[in-house]
Parts: sequence; structure tokens; C-alpha cells
Amino acid sequence: MKSLFLIHNEADFKNACLETFNHQYQTVNVYQDFVNYLKIRPQDVLEIQQIPFLPIELFKKHQILSQNSKADHYFQSSGTTQMLNRSRHWIAEFALYEESIYHSFSRFIGPPEEYIYLGLLPNYSENKHSSLIYMVDFLMRQSKKSENGYFLYNHQDLLSLLQKLKNSGKKVILFGVSFALLDFLDYCKSVQQRLDFPELIVIETGGMKGRKQEMTKDELLVILKNEMGTQNIYSEYSMTELLSQAYSLGDNLYQCPAWMRVMIRNVEDPFSYVADGKTGAINIIDLANRYSCSFIATQDLGKIQNGFFQVLGRIDHSDIRGCSLLVS
Repeated sequence: MKSLFLIHNEADFKNACLETFNHQYQTVNVYQDFVNYLKIRPQDVLEIQQIPFLPIELFKKHQILSQNSKADHYFQSSGTTQMLNRSRHWIAEFALYEESIYHSFSRFIGPPEEYIYLGLLPNYSENKHSSLIYMVDFLMRQSKKSENGYFLYNHQDLLSLLQKLKNSGKKVILFGVSFALLDFLDYCKSVQQRLDFPELIVIETGGMKGRKQEMTKDELLVILKNEMGTQNIYSEYSMTELLSQAYSLGDNLYQCPAWMRVMIRNVEDPFSYVADGKTGAINIIDLANRYSCSFIATQDLGKIQNGFFQVLGRIDHSDIRGCSLLVS
């Protein structure tokens, strides 16, 4: 459904949402059962706010996939070996995910072909079921730069390469889960080296749970700015159950591409929404999820302010999840 990348205004978005809702009600059995359980009639859904949002936990227990589609591959949420129920998002069309990656990255960062990508992540062959690693691998394939690579287990080579690239005039992006970025900084301190790379772009993808002392996102961003020697500390927000990404270009303030939207529901009443500036639970519309479900009720807390959204943590008692568990 490439028309979703041509959304230009609120009317386009609303029409796409309502069409997607009706399509998925007809074709995704789990979503149809959920809507029926709520006793909601599709013909009565005329506004975006009336669309039912599928609890994200159902991706752990069911195959959320259009009955008209076939999927041979899935993305799986991060987790430990003790976590038996991990979310699986079955992918019917990788081209749609790749186009979503490309357009969103271009919108917020720049043309993917222009950058060198360095990853403090496992490489794709080590974790083929990670949507994050698939994204970074796709970006590397677009740029075809010889310096592209993964360095999760090799801090020495990463430091040497960054020092070599620092004055090269080339555009460099370092992707990393939060704890891995901090581990790299610890290594730099241990060898008494500072990066001081003002042109470097660092994109942190979250993930500290169970790996290091917890800190707020704001505290993390300050540390990365000071120790990396760059003001370009960005953040990416997505999850296994999505095929789109939101980006923050600073200050923990995220923006969505035109085919994605965050809405903040009342924690006590999942069918109502809070005012801007108020904290609630995050609902996500991701129209790139054409063949699964585009309307997902997450377990993240957040708020919307001046067109941006913030992620403030997890709802109590929700499962530990996140990119920090990729390397467990």
C-alpha cells in the first residue's frame, strides 16, 4: 500500500486509517475477534478516536497476520532465554518495511546513501529476527560504504575507526543500544582516549534494563554528549510490533512520519484520551503494518506536547522488554 507514503494532510491520514481499520477487521482474524469482543460495529467507526487498539500482549500469544497473506519470516522481541512468551511480528512484505525505513530516515536524518553506519549491535547473521538490526543492515546496504560494520564485541577497532574518520569529512552514524554505548565509553576511559568528534551522529535505540544502573533518558543524553564530544545525540523509537520508526533529534522529543501517529490514552480508561501535556499510555497507529495490525495499545507511558511526544517509562507490572536484551 504505497499510497500511505503519500499522506500529506489530516484528511489523507484519517481516510487511510479508516480504510485500514475496515480492511484489517475483514482480514485479520485476531483483530476481528477483538473488535467483536468489544461489541464495536465497524460501520459505527467514523473517527480515528473510535478505532479499537489491539493490546500489544496479543503478539505474544497469536499470529497477527492477514488471512490473505503468507509470511515465512518474523521479527521477535528481545528477551532472555527464560522468557517463553516473546512477541512475534510476522512479515508478509519486507519491501513495505524497507520503504518505511527509507522514507522515515530520509525525513528526519537525511538520504541513507550518504552515511557510514557503525553499529554497537550484534550483526544481522547473529540475530535475523531483530527488526532493529534488519533496519541498520538495510541502511548499510543502501550506502554500500566500505567502512560500514558492527562492533559490539570490538571496542578497540571501533575507537580506531572513529578516530580515523573524525577528520575525513565523511558523514558517520553510530547506532547503539544504550548500555552498549556506555560500555564503549567505559572502554575509552580505560585506555584514556576521548572521541571529541563534533560531526558524529549517535542514534541510541534505548535499552538499559537489567544491564546497567538505571538512569533517565535525559541523564543518558547528557552523558553521551559530554563523552562522545558531539551535540548530535539522536534517539530512535520503535518496537518489534511496528514497521515504522519515530526519531528524536534531541531533548527526548520524538516525531512520527506522516503514516505513523502516537496517541495518549487514559491509563484507567483505555477508550478515552488525555489532553496534551498529560501523562498516559501510548497508543500507536502504524499504517505500514498493513498485513498485521496498525492500531496497537503499548505498555509505554508518554505524553504529547507541541506536536512532539515523549516516552516516560513503562506501565507498572508490564514485562521487561527492550533492545538491551538483544545480546543476552
